[in-house]
Formats: sequence, structure tokens, C-alpha cells
Amino acid sequence: MQTNSAHPAAHSAPALDRQSLLPDCGNCFALCCTAFGFSRSAEFALDKPAGTPCPNLAADFSCTIHSSLRPRGFRGCTVFDCFGAGQKVSQGLFGGTSWRENPESTGPMFAAFKAVRQLHEMLWYLAEARCRTFDPDLAQQAAELGTIIGQAVDGGLQPLLALDIQELHARVRSMLMEVSTEVRSAYFAAGGDHLDAGLRPGADLMGINLRGRRLCGADLRGAYLIAADLRDSDLSGVDLLGADLRDARLEGADLSAALYLTQPQLNAARGSRATRLPADLVQPPHWWPGSGQG
Repeated sequence: MQTNSAHPAAHSAPALDRQSLLPDCGNCFALCCTAFGFSRSAEFALDKPAGTPCPNLAADFSCTIHSSLRPRGFRGCTVFDCFGAGQKVSQGLFGGTSWRENPESTGPMFAAFKAVRQLHEMLWYLAEARCRTFDPDLAQQAAELGTIIGQAVDGGLQPLLALDIQELHARVRSMLMEVSTEVRSAYFAAGGDHLDAGLRPGADLMGINLRGRRLCGADLRGAYLIAADLRDSDLSGVDLLGADLRDARLEGADLSAALYLTQPQLNAARGSRATRLPADLVQPPHWWPGSGQG
């Protein structure tokens, strides 16, 4: 397998910028276990309407089956990441008073959580765009968008709930695509296996065998990579924005310089200790035996 870790586009991940976007469940009122609903499926063992507590939720907002979520049929819980929205809403917007203590806050709190999660996810991507671009003007634009979003999150409950999130999302998406084109183009001169593999944004690549391939600079934005075999492949500079990596095989793959990779994507995939990741993402515990997650 060839790697490209020394490539000029392989900047270090913006770890410091993202510290506040990491989940802190101990300072959250289990908003992910209450605000969202889910249907019985391979991901969840039962039906739960939105806005209701999960039956596995304890009085102290902890999960009573946290150490065995996957074998108990709650794989979907292990995939979710709130990008730090939980503690921001619980301790910031609502001052540490839970929906149990103040039932009237339930609706607004859950609505705020859904909004802040989307905004924090945008901040996650913008931090990377600002770090990865070679263009100072693009970096400045990413920083300005981040400031706008940060002010929206900190501007109070009513302005937050009235915010046009879709308009912001469109602006962020345009910025991310521009940076992606710039970063990926730095890999094109060296060529790569993606040039003749038919890989493209939104492609149906479920179950495809790309093992050991040098995919540097490919655009897999929004691609369906469910159960794809990416073992030992080099994904440096690959745009993975919104790509579906459920059950994708990542053992030995190099994602250390992949673009727009998130923890939820990794949590849905399969990997090993040999999988190389960006500095501010972690290997999910279920990637190896004996983790207690099945």
C-alpha cells in the first residue's frame, strides 16, 4: 500500500478548534436519548417516539445498558454523535436546569438541541476547511462563517429557534466544496486508482472492493459505501462529506488526511488498531474484540 502522509495537502487536523465540539455526556440531560425518535430496526431494538425518554434511561440521565448497547440491539446509539450540542444546550442555553426539573422546558430544549447539533456539525467542518485550504481568503471566509454560527448559538433561545439553518447550511456547503476542490486537486498530478474506478459524488458503491487502492483525491461526497472493502487503502485527500460508511471495512486504511470525516461515520464502520485516523477522531471501541460493545 502506498501512503501520502507527507503530501502538502495532509495538514494536521484542527484539534484545538474542535475541543468544544466533542460530546460531554456527563453535562448533558440525555438529549440524544429523548429528543429524537427511532423505529425498530437493525439499529434499534424497539420503537421510540420523538420527545420521549428511552426506556433504558436512568434517573441520573445515564444509560443503563451503555456497556452492551450493540449486543442488546441498540447499535444506532453507538453511532450517534451530538458534536457537543448536548452540553451546550443543557448547561448553556438552559443554565443546568433539566427538562425533568422544569417540564415546561422540554419542547424548547429538544428543539434547541436539534438546531445546535446541526450548527455544531457545520462548525466541525468549517474548522477543517480553515485548516486545510491553501487560500488565505477561503480561510478567512470559513472563519467568518464560523463566527456567524457561533454567535447564533450564543445569541439566546428565541433567535436560535428562528434561525434559517438551511440558508446557513447552503453557505457552508458551498464553502466546503470549494475547499475540497482545491485540496483534492493537489493530488491529481500524481494520479491515483480513483481516476479509472468510476468513483464520484453520490455513487452507489455498496459492497465494492477497493482494497489496497490508492484513492487519493477522490470525491466520494455523499457516496454509498455501505459494506465497501477499503482495507489497506490510502484515502488521503478523499472527500467523505456525508458518505455512508456503515459496515465499511477500514482495517489498515489510511484516513489520517481524509477530508470531512466525522466520528459518526467511523462509529458506523468497521476497523482495527491499524486504521490511521485524523488526530481528533478516535477508534470506536467495537473495532476490536473484548470492548464490551459487541
